[in-house]
Amino acid sequence: MATRARSTSAITFSLVGFLFLVELTSGILQGFYVPLIPDLVDHLQIRDGDFNWFEAGALLLSAIIVPIFSKLGDMHGHKRMLLISTALTAGATWWLAVTADFWSFLAAWSLQSFYVVWLPLEVALIFDRGRRSGTAASATRRAAGFLVVALEAGAIAGALGASRVFAAVGENVMLTLFVPAVAVTLVFFAILFGVPESEPLPGRRLDLVGFGLLSLGLVVITAGLALLREDAGVGGILGVVGLILAGLAIIYAFGRWVLKQPDPAIDLRVMRRPAMWPVLVTAGLFGISVLGAQAPLSTYAGTDPGEVGYGLGLDSGDRSILIGVYLISMIVGALLFAAVSKRLSPRLSLILATAFVAAGYLLFLPFHLETWQVVGNMVIAGLGSGALVAALPAAAAAAAPRGQTGVAAGMTNTTKTIGGAFASAVFGVVLVAGTGGSDSTAAPLAGYMTVWAICGVGALVAMVLLFFVPKLAFADVEEDLLPEADALR
Repeated sequence: MATRARSTSAITFSLVGFLFLVELTSGILQGFYVPLIPDLVDHLQIRDGDFNWFEAGALLLSAIIVPIFSKLGDMHGHKRMLLISTALTAGATWWLAVTADFWSFLAAWSLQSFYVVWLPLEVALIFDRGRRSGTAASATRRAAGFLVVALEAGAIAGALGASRVFAAVGENVMLTLFVPAVAVTLVFFAILFGVPESEPLPGRRLDLVGFGLLSLGLVVITAGLALLREDAGVGGILGVVGLILAGLAIIYAFGRWVLKQPDPAIDLRVMRRPAMWPVLVTAGLFGISVLGAQAPLSTYAGTDPGEVGYGLGLDSGDRSILIGVYLISMIVGALLFAAVSKRLSPRLSLILATAFVAAGYLLFLPFHLETWQVVGNMVIAGLGSGALVAALPAAAAAAAPRGQTGVAAGMTNTTKTIGGAFASAVFGVVLVAGTGGSDSTAAPLAGYMTVWAICGVGALVAMVLLFFVPKLAFADVEEDLLPEADALR
């Protein structure tokens, strides 16, 4: 047993090293394009507002591909699907570099979002490699923390390096965009030669009807949320409500369908387990702040207090430093989570992480007028956010039966994306409301207060729901003792 544990640990250490490079590249992709957005707008000869279509396209595709690729990973091997998704991401990234028209760029930008499935597949790979050592859950938590470090470090490097590369190549957009394309291409070979394959269960099948219903429901709901951002009057609001209700009806039909299948697209019987459903709901509520609140925080930091009486009045350079501090706090939170889980239970550590997120955003309500106050709030929220980014997919994988770790980890990403999409749409409406006839383009302070309150209360709700998780959930289990038939129960 000791020899086997040491062997598995060594393999996992090697595996994490190569996956660290994958997440580093994922972070580069997420950070590289942000400072280049004004230049990309000029390059494509579009309006600033048209860039939102790229975000919407990526959001739509990512919500669909994560559950499908996660299930395919459980069926055919997580490394295989990681390679395929990386190849598709590389192709789309090269396409981005050489295209200069709106529709081609939209298609390439959307296809590039295949990288969102990397982290769930990596978590499933790590959990599978450590499964027979009896320490899969704790090893996955530690590894996920390091992967989040790579992700955030890559985001920082991408954001800081993009503008420097752009200047070094004489502001040539194509040459600048070759950099992330080269990075993704190289990481494909790192996966190919450095990452071992997982052990899928035989006899699985792909529930095409189930995935079709799920994809259609997510597309309709996301389209409704995208429409919510548009100022279309009463008719627009009715269209939003109609689309969201139609999407929910399709999701209901999806639920009815999969409950009748022996090997469904997503096994709702597993997802409603006491150790699973609070994690998935927490991921959705967490998406409100980690995906939806970043743009409002950036615009608040740039608002001139001399004109409207609130905001920090920071220029782009100072805002970059503020964002960098937040990302560094996320790195610290991700690293601390595994250590804290050793002293406390994983369940209590998750509760503590959500408490940090709640405290950070609720502190904005009384403390938001000074830069040091905003920095302090963001650091507190960042510590909890970094822990949750690492912990949620690891917790879902630990709570899932063998053969469904990929789907379980992927569902945390899907629910987080849906939460972020909903929050982004609602926050856009909240921040526009009240500017009405004013000459100022600044959002009202009441809008920002509403954003912070929603983020804080959402984290509080998640914290309460996590108390319903069994006390010994997510602990290490000797997986060899579990019946493999449980995977299809």
